[in-house]
Amino acid sequence: MSKKKRQHDPHLAREAEKYEHPIPSREFIIEWLTELGRPATFEEIADQFELALEHEEEALNRRLRAMIRDGQVFRNRRGGFCLITKMDLVRGRVMGHKDGFGFLVLDNGGSDLFLSTKQMRRVLHGDHVLARRTGFDYRGKPEAVIVEVLEHRNQFVVGRLVNDSGLFFVVPDNTRISQDILIPPEDINGATEGQIVTAEVLSQPSRRASPVGKIVEVLGDHMDPGMEIDIAVRSHALPHQWPEEVKEEMTAFGKTVAEADKAGRKDLRDLPFVTIDGEDAKDFDDAVYCETLDNGDWRLYVAIADVSHYVKPDSALDAEGYNRGNSVYFPSQVIPMLPYGLSNGLCSLKPNVDRLCMVCEATLTSTGEVRDFQFYSAVMHSHARLTYNKVAAMLMHGDKELRQQYKTLVPDLENLYRLYQCLKKRRVARGAIDFEIPETQILFDNNKKIRKIIARERNEAHRLIEECMLLANVCTAKFLLKHKMPGLFRIHASPDEKKINELHEFLADLGLTLKGGTTPEPKHYVRLLKQITERPDYTVIQTVLLRSMSQAVYHHENIGHFGLAYDAYMHFTSPIRRYPDLLVHRAIKHILAGGKPKDFPYSDSQMSDLGQHCSMTERRADDASRDVIDWLKCEFMLDKVGEAYSGKITGVTDFGLFISLDDIYVEGLLHITELSNDYYHFEKSRHQLEGELSGNVYRLGDELTIKVARVDLDQRKIDFVLAEKLPPRAKPAKKKKTKDKVKKSKPKSKQRKS
Repeated sequence: MSKKKRQHDPHLAREAEKYEHPIPSREFIIEWLTELGRPATFEEIADQFELALEHEEEALNRRLRAMIRDGQVFRNRRGGFCLITKMDLVRGRVMGHKDGFGFLVLDNGGSDLFLSTKQMRRVLHGDHVLARRTGFDYRGKPEAVIVEVLEHRNQFVVGRLVNDSGLFFVVPDNTRISQDILIPPEDINGATEGQIVTAEVLSQPSRRASPVGKIVEVLGDHMDPGMEIDIAVRSHALPHQWPEEVKEEMTAFGKTVAEADKAGRKDLRDLPFVTIDGEDAKDFDDAVYCETLDNGDWRLYVAIADVSHYVKPDSALDAEGYNRGNSVYFPSQVIPMLPYGLSNGLCSLKPNVDRLCMVCEATLTSTGEVRDFQFYSAVMHSHARLTYNKVAAMLMHGDKELRQQYKTLVPDLENLYRLYQCLKKRRVARGAIDFEIPETQILFDNNKKIRKIIARERNEAHRLIEECMLLANVCTAKFLLKHKMPGLFRIHASPDEKKINELHEFLADLGLTLKGGTTPEPKHYVRLLKQITERPDYTVIQTVLLRSMSQAVYHHENIGHFGLAYDAYMHFTSPIRRYPDLLVHRAIKHILAGGKPKDFPYSDSQMSDLGQHCSMTERRADDASRDVIDWLKCEFMLDKVGEAYSGKITGVTDFGLFISLDDIYVEGLLHITELSNDYYHFEKSRHQLEGELSGNVYRLGDELTIKVARVDLDQRKIDFVLAEKLPPRAKPAKKKKTKDKVKKSKPKSKQRKS
């Protein structure tokens, strides 16, 4: 086979832009290995690409190591580099379970694979691995064995220090890490038993040895104020300290926009843009303005902070933004994706100051249909910082005092509101799904302890801004698709067939039907939601409908957004707090500068990796926020053991019932052993437990009176017992079937344990 000439690399320009001494791109190496049809040694690869100089061989070595880490190639025992796609191997992220086993969540989005306790001994939750499918376990679950650990994700583990007869170890706070971290006596570093500590993992687990670490930080006692956030940050490995390189780059930015930076941009400072956000918001990503045209059309301007002007590719700021992936929001604190000097300063669209922005300008018909749109960079000047409550008071409730205070802006706000009503009608006609899920807000006292948990109200002003952002995001997706630019789509797959079948069974028991068979469309969900609006079990049915759907993720390939009923959708509107939006801004600017897809510094394969990473950081942030909220709620309930509350069943499992308490928005478990002395059978599709002898049936949505029995802060668990035993509930009468009907009836689907 003839040698590959570096000048034939289709990504040569991109590599030359990134590196002073470029070597063949990953894509070019993969192309050659594919043509070769067998594993190749390091020497063969270097020879084929004519890499003989020392710095070239070192660069190739680094590139191959990175390709191994990212699961593109694998090095076999003979030292040959093999293509993963040729080896029947899969790569994925390990998801541990508190009982010691785990699952492999595949990078390609396929069904999860079971990892036995034996396999989990050599890894920790979150590790990235290569694995081989091995068939099925005794329960019929597809199983895998780990071939290679690509990346250990747990460099540090936070937990409680335990002394067991002179043997010290850290019990991880994250229950998905089932292995304790052994701490040699010389590495205790002043920590005492019972304290919450951070351990650096010096030796990762193997088949024969437990992980070993040393104490590098003592966080304090578990009841200290703010401890829940300190633990969550470290348990989920959230980046929370700014590297020195980032601090150095920040010194180059002033506190005001430089006049030179405004040059070449469209000047929109005279347009009365406003920001509309929550009461406690500090980073203002977006500003809006709407006007009517002489022909009855609308013109909507959505201005978004131009983060990409300050955060350049390959900078320290960019590397840290990628590392964080998104801002993380806790009830009393935010860990921003970008330093406050940008997120709350130069990039934030504050009132009465000039700001750089990227604008989506759309012209819409009188009925809200987009005629055309354009993107451009601009300089703007927000005329007011408004809140959702103020806008709702002015537009929906006619608050005279506020309308007088903002009298110059009221006509423009009314334009926005009328346009929103058009967009709302189109949303309904499109069939977008609207779940009314109650949100809660935690109110704190001066000691950072929960004073009260209340429902967070969502008004029409929230929805107004949401529709404006949705419109800009859809225009973005169309713009990048038109120019065939690589980018990250926000995708939401259609519901899984198994979940749909279970949903049909649940609805059938209630006399309801979801149209569309095994492939329902969003409009079918919407029709059913309308049908059940007045039912007392509306919240329960809505919850089951929501659980039947998949999770939205970032992906380089577009499959549309099921929930929003869009053919293509991207995130453009929050680059201050989401890295995918920053990537989209760079793609838009590349197009506006006349660039072609082949010149864009991100390939499809790189976008694929970025999508997986950003989806991971989003899940990581959600998990960390949930941990903090669960901790705070447990702490709130510590002094309420023995008290009785009314609540509703919000989850049914084979081990018990999850109950959400009325008015205080706290959830706990009523274990199956706390029910009447009986054998209870879990019917997953019906979301119920049924007593074999008593006839008691506990269904999703049922109301119960319980007592708080136990609160475990470490496990973030609240246990309930029944305050009073329920009388037996009559089982629903079964219809008699004729012989003919028995022949035609379908067998019940096999129930899986949750």
